[in-house]
Order: sequence, then C-alpha cells, then structure tokens
Amino acid sequence: MKVPFPPANNHNSSKTALSSTPTTTLPAASATTTTAASSPYEPKSVLELRSSPSPVSDHKPASNNTCAADLLLADDPLQLDQDHHMLINPQEWDSWMRELGLHDDSTTPVSKQLTSHSDQSHQNHYSNDLLEFPPVISSLDSNHDHSNWNVVGFDYVDELIRLAECFETNSLQLGQVILARLNQRLRSPIGKPLQRAAFYFKEALQSLLTGSARLAHQPANSSEIIQTIKAQKTFSNISPIPMFSSFTANQALLEAIDGSSQVHIIDFDIGFGGHWASFMKELADKADSRKAAPPVIRISALVPEEYAAESRLIRENLSQFARELNIRFEIDFILIRTFEYLSFKAIKFMDGERVAVLLTPAIFRHVGTGFLNDLRRASPHVVVHIDVEGQMGYGAPSYRQAVIDGLEFYSTLLESMEAANFNVAGGGGDWMRRIETFVLYPKIVEGIQAASRRGTAWREALVAAGLRQVGLSQFADFQAECLLRRVQVRGFHVVKRQAEMLLCWHDRPLVATSAWRF
Repeated sequence: MKVPFPPANNHNSSKTALSSTPTTTLPAASATTTTAASSPYEPKSVLELRSSPSPVSDHKPASNNTCAADLLLADDPLQLDQDHHMLINPQEWDSWMRELGLHDDSTTPVSKQLTSHSDQSHQNHYSNDLLEFPPVISSLDSNHDHSNWNVVGFDYVDELIRLAECFETNSLQLGQVILARLNQRLRSPIGKPLQRAAFYFKEALQSLLTGSARLAHQPANSSEIIQTIKAQKTFSNISPIPMFSSFTANQALLEAIDGSSQVHIIDFDIGFGGHWASFMKELADKADSRKAAPPVIRISALVPEEYAAESRLIRENLSQFARELNIRFEIDFILIRTFEYLSFKAIKFMDGERVAVLLTPAIFRHVGTGFLNDLRRASPHVVVHIDVEGQMGYGAPSYRQAVIDGLEFYSTLLESMEAANFNVAGGGGDWMRRIETFVLYPKIVEGIQAASRRGTAWREALVAAGLRQVGLSQFADFQAECLLRRVQVRGFHVVKRQAEMLLCWHDRPLVATSAWRF
C-alpha cells in the first residue's frame, strides 16, 4: 500500500517492480528500475497513491514432491493446537499458568479461548467488507499536485507527520496542539488499514510526548502476558509471516550446523520460544536417521529485565519438549543490560559446539549495532537476520522518516492480515484487534523510541564487522513455496532479492531473511 505523504527531501523515489509470479528474482538495488508492459502501474514516488494491485494468482503446478515443511508440521506437536509457534498443549495451559503465577482475568478458561479461531458474538469493529481496500486515487502521475491530497480524507497523515517533526525541532507545545487535533480525528483503531495504523502511531507518539513510552510496549501484568501469548498464537494461525520467518531462519541454521552433535544458538529475540520447535525436532530426527547420539542443544537468549515470567515459561516449555524428543537441552537467559556492558563475554561458550546467531532489529533498538564488531569472538558458523519491520526504527534518519516508513509498512501488514483473517477465521474483528494491540502496537512504540537513536544501519554494520551475505538454499525456496500453498491467501508471494528471501504482500516486502558468514 502506498500512502500519501507530504514531500520529503532525500527520500528514495524509485521502487523496484516485482513480478506477479510466485517466486521472483529482483535485480540489484543499484540496477535501473524496469516494469513489464503487462505489470500494474508502478508509482514513481512514495508520494503517489494507488490501489493495491490485483491479487496474484496462487495457482501452482502440481508436484509429486513432498514438502519438507509439510513433513515437519505433520509431526510437530504444535499441530495438536493448529499453531506452529506455541508449544503449549491447550489441556495443560491452565496448569502452566498456575505454576507460573499467571492468572487470566476472563471467566472463560484460557485453554478454551486458545482453541477458538473466532467468536461470532463479538461486534466487528471494522468495515463490513474486510477485503475492500482504503479509498485511493489510481490515476496519479508524477505531475500530480500533492498539495491538495488532504481533500480525499487523509489529512490525519499530514498531521501525524507534523507531530513527528515536532520531536526533531523540540516544538513540544506545538506537538500538544497537533496531538489534540489528532485525538479528535483518530479516536479509536477502526476503519481501513491506513487509518488504524495511523491511530497506533498517534498513540505511540503521544506516549513519547508524555514520557510513558518506556513502559507502553511491556505487558503490565500476568493477564496482559496471557493476552500477548494468545494474540501471537492467533497471528501465527491467520498469517504466513511468523511461519515464513521461522522456517527460512531455521533452514539456514540447520544447513550451517549440519553434522554437529553440539549446537549453540545465540537468540537475540526469543519471543516466547515457539520458533525452536521444528528446529529441535529436525535435529532429533536427523540423529535418529543416522543412528547417532541425541544432539545437545544450547540456547543463549537475550531478554529484558522485565521478562522473568516469560523466561520461566520458555524454559519449562522447551525443556519439556526436549525431554519428549530425548535430546539434551539447556537454555540460559542473559539480560540485555548485562550484554550491553559485557558484550559476548556475558555468554558462556563450550569447546566443540557449533555456534549460530539469530538477529532481528529488536536488539539494535536496545544496544545499537556496535556489538557486531565483537561478533567474531563467538566464531559463529552462520548469522541469520530476520527483518520484520521494514525500514522503521533504529537507523532511521529522523522521526519523520520513521513515521512515513512505518505507516507504509504497517498499513500494508494490516491489509494482508485482513485478507488472511477473512480467509482463515471468517473475518472476526476481535481477533484482529488483539493482534494489533498486543503484537503490532508494542513494535510500533519500540520503533518510534528507536528513531531518537542514530546509528549505523544493521546491514552496513554487518559488512563493517567483516561478514558477507550468502544465499539461502534452493531447499529453503521450496519450503517457502510449500508454506504459501498451505496458507492459500492470494496476494502473498516469495521474492528473491540478491541473496535475501522475502515474503511480499503484492509489491511490498513484509519479511526479509538473510544469512551471513565470516
């Protein structure tokens, strides 16, 4: 989705056209942009606004090959609850919560709530037609006068960007005035994807203006932790984004450590740990097929100080799963604040193990990219980076640019979720609201906070540290295609850009996975 923004200096004005075929190879970033005659109109600038292109066809030729992703998911214990990212069996959920001292405020047992995809008794807070995209102007050209764009109902976007600029100029009183107008214009997260994204960015900027942003993205109590877990679960159920991130990253890790019986993963963004399920099972299955000793898996997870309850849940959950697989497993939690001072000296290493590193933009928001210069001390066999936030956040040149990039990314993400939600869950608006509140909004808050910290972008920092990007395997391509066949949501497709693998919604990347080595 392209959003109408006021003119900005030094903003990239070209977009690389994507083919509508399911798997595409994009030209290098420096190559001249070309568009086939049959391709949809491609705007010349981010300032231009157009409707989403027609959904790409998901028809693929039949194949006699068995998809590795299907094999993993068929045997995955997560399949018991139709969720490939949450390891907890629904029947055991309430006892887990009691042991951890977590209690849901709702009267319905958590296990029953988790097994339902939608609740028709909830009022749908969204438009009646979830697949109708925001009102757009499809006939704009490079000569269009964007000074009149606000007449089509997007004036809140201009106000939102003006509010972001107030942080650059330290015009906080003006910011309060603009915020008051935005609070009248964006009262609640309803409407089309762009309007809902704008509401969450308004809330994030308001929390920054009032000084409450530091805690706005953190679960305040046990009930919010449970709600966050349920929202993450639902997100995994209705969207291919979490599964694409998990499978592409895990495949890169598996190929790098193949043949090793001792594996050490340094995870800089463990979440709730569910993404390690298929990885652990694959290692166990390989050991069985080779009649080798069970593998030894160690995970060093970087977590914030307020992550105590989640850490206990992750430890017990993954340890139980490892016992079922008959593999040796150990997990250590390192506070991010400790790592910020000690770098990789805060992590325990052992002789004979193969080390792999998993990175996301989240860690750069906390400690910057300087620690990458020490990465060679860990001697990793591979460094995998998963970008699920577009260009927003750490390394953004300004608050203004962070808001512009973030609005484009999250409005596109919400648009894709509406299509997926309608396809899988019948369009239940309450599930969408939970995902937006407990999964997406905290990331928006963190991204806005990070805009105040200037630093080297992650890609340049990896290169400066001596790492080189390596391509993902054809098997990873095959897995990604299998995943999309399972999801069957029109509009998603896999793209290869140089050595990266991207999951796109029409012409907009939502996830980019890349592998790096010394």
